[in-house]
Amino acid sequence: MSKLRIDGGRVLLGQQFADVSVHVDGHHIAALDAATSATQQFDARGLLVLPGIVDIHGDAFERQMMPRPGVDFPIDVALAESDRQAITNGITTVFHATTWSWEPGLRSADNAERLLSAIETMRPQLLADTRFHLRHETFNLQAEFTIKQWLVAGRIDLLAFNDHTDSTVANLDHPQKRNRMVERAGVSEAEFDRLVAEVVARQHEVPDSIMRIAETARAAGVTMLSHDDDTPELRQAFRAQGVSIAEFPINEPTARAAINGGDFTVFGAPNVLRGGSHTGWTKAADMVAKGLCSILASDYYYPAPLLAAFRLVHDDVLTLPEAWALVSANPAAAVGMTDRGAIAAGQRADLLLVDDQVPTRPRIVAVIAGGRLVHLVGAERLQQTATPSRLSAA
Repeated sequence: MSKLRIDGGRVLLGQQFADVSVHVDGHHIAALDAATSATQQFDARGLLVLPGIVDIHGDAFERQMMPRPGVDFPIDVALAESDRQAITNGITTVFHATTWSWEPGLRSADNAERLLSAIETMRPQLLADTRFHLRHETFNLQAEFTIKQWLVAGRIDLLAFNDHTDSTVANLDHPQKRNRMVERAGVSEAEFDRLVAEVVARQHEVPDSIMRIAETARAAGVTMLSHDDDTPELRQAFRAQGVSIAEFPINEPTARAAINGGDFTVFGAPNVLRGGSHTGWTKAADMVAKGLCSILASDYYYPAPLLAAFRLVHDDVLTLPEAWALVSANPAAAVGMTDRGAIAAGQRADLLLVDDQVPTRPRIVAVIAGGRLVHLVGAERLQQTATPSRLSAA
């Protein structure tokens, strides 16, 4: 690996910015403000130097796999394109949130298996550190045995408990939503209705299945999340099973119960960017302002974490160090990744050089992921040098 040095930028160190150089040796940050030789030197004058984004919930890759209902593309092509999009938007650690449902089609057992195998195979060649986040639809009882096998084998990096059964049943009476679900499943309407009826009929088996899977995940040391918690009691029940992250709690009392109980909460960065939820649920910026949001995730739109953090600063909700923690340090801590989310000696070298001249439209100039330069706009800022010197700060 080459040695890199970033000079002249405003470097985020904890809760403040400092004019220091950052020296990278191999995959890690070797030192700060040291006069060391480097094979590559970056002139970061006028730029921010930020730790890479850690995105623990993103399913935008599904749009690369199936950009239109019934139109699918090879998984390796979809993953490579999703990787490119993640990196160019500053996401250096990405958890692909893969839904395994009782539905056929895009969210089927076969597709979950193919995607997991593709991630495992392609991981060495992908630019972002790519992990597998399994979103288990809890009514998908047939998946329990395989999920426990995957957990024991260390194939799952994050495990979420999802339950969209009520909304699925409710959407059957709405033609547009019904058609979308049927098209995604790739079956006839009659077959879809039959599947839903079979699934609902076994709802009494779901709690014990969740308990068994959670027990296996705890033993395997896999971080767990619960999705769309709607009551403090439900959040407490999941916490009792070791589920420490609440994804998209749908009301303030539930989010408050999560935070007061020491849990992490996740909201969508697109929600912040758009000024509200597209489903009409909790407004994420309000949750941030009230201290009820720990993490912002890309959800369905890779550009959102970067833009949302700067939107919160522009709207005087948080300072930039506070806002950036929501997309970097906090998600890293939530999933136990102690080697990233901050710029310090010994940390993984995931670094972004960002032009913030237009406050609400930050522009990424360069991305270093695991010590490798993986994205660069403005090659004039990169110099080949072996001289142990620093550029003066602007």
